[in-house]
Amino acid sequence: MKRPSLTVWILIALVAGIAFGAVFPAPAKEFGLLGTIFLRLIKSIIAPLIFATLVVGIAGTGSIKTMGRIGGKAILYFEIVTTLALVIGLGAANLIQPGSGVALQPGANPGLATTGTGLQQTVEHTFPTSIIDAMARGEVLQIVVFSFLFGTACAAIPAKSRSVVDFCQALSDVMFRYTNYVMLFAPLGVFGAMAATIGDKGLGVLLNLGKLVLTLYATQMFFIVVVLGTVTAIARIPLRRFIRWVREPFLIAYSTASSEAALPLALENMQTFGVPKHIAAFVLPTGYSFNLDGSTLYLSLASMFVAQAAGIHLSWGTQITMMLTLMLTSKGVAAVPRASLVILAGTLATFNLPVEGVALLLGVDALMDMARTSVNLLGNCLATAVVARWEGVDFPATDAEPATAATTAV
Repeated sequence: MKRPSLTVWILIALVAGIAFGAVFPAPAKEFGLLGTIFLRLIKSIIAPLIFATLVVGIAGTGSIKTMGRIGGKAILYFEIVTTLALVIGLGAANLIQPGSGVALQPGANPGLATTGTGLQQTVEHTFPTSIIDAMARGEVLQIVVFSFLFGTACAAIPAKSRSVVDFCQALSDVMFRYTNYVMLFAPLGVFGAMAATIGDKGLGVLLNLGKLVLTLYATQMFFIVVVLGTVTAIARIPLRRFIRWVREPFLIAYSTASSEAALPLALENMQTFGVPKHIAAFVLPTGYSFNLDGSTLYLSLASMFVAQAAGIHLSWGTQITMMLTLMLTSKGVAAVPRASLVILAGTLATFNLPVEGVALLLGVDALMDMARTSVNLLGNCLATAVVARWEGVDFPATDAEPATAATTAV
């Protein structure tokens, strides 16, 4: 008999975790340790893996101009897609009115700072003062910036940097094997995370504020099918192969509500899919700060939900201004603890909406975080494929054929 794949084991663990948390809520909370251990192991992979793969990829191109072109294309794609996500979130909120009839209790303290992350803070936070400090704190974007400059320096002096690049290649290979070992623990980690969440919140978390949760899930699905589906067709990405290589990272992101948990496997799978190493290693981590499709959609929807729950009517002009504000502030979302809720609190304060509305969302935030995190991951995986296609990579229809890259960009 064919042995079950990792995807099957993760799905089994997901269902088993929900069932165990519902039936045995008290002991289920203790199983959160499994999820914590899994996430800690994953975080140990990210810094060395991104550094090694990005340095090898950039040094391998031997062209600073090439990486600049790839970066420009990635940022342009990020802006277009995240803007569409914001528009869809606002449209869904106005159409479905999920906040109507919800009684917003004044005075509820969400326990979050009300100041968002401005453009200046976001740009400043992008650049590391110490790569060791950035790696210790898991600052993905800072690691990307340092690795980009380091790899560029290696490309500028290829003869002298050969030993450094060879070391990074060996480190990359070792970290991918290390990732394979850690992923064997993924089903247990998923089981523990889900059991602890359901044990702590109860199955009631699936029912409270159900209209908002259903609206978010339906809107995220619409975004995946319509927007990302259209992008896939335009860029001529082989859909079946793409789904095959993205499904396991997607399930891990959904079940753990952690982008970091899915990043190493997503990076490896997109390279197997046919995305060149230097593109995958640059676009995928960068997208974690600039291409958060699920989070930006959620932020526009949640902001309107709070306004509706408070009985406050926002004009179309105010909604457009709020969308433009979210377009900027959401770019720093990856660098902020409890990121989406903090950015949401800052946005509510900016537009004189009751910050207490965030407290309404805390009960179901774990369930919504799973949706927005998995869509973030899916959007970033697709971004790597689109940029690669834009650079002339021809993806095969099946895994039997090797992927080829054009010598010049399309």
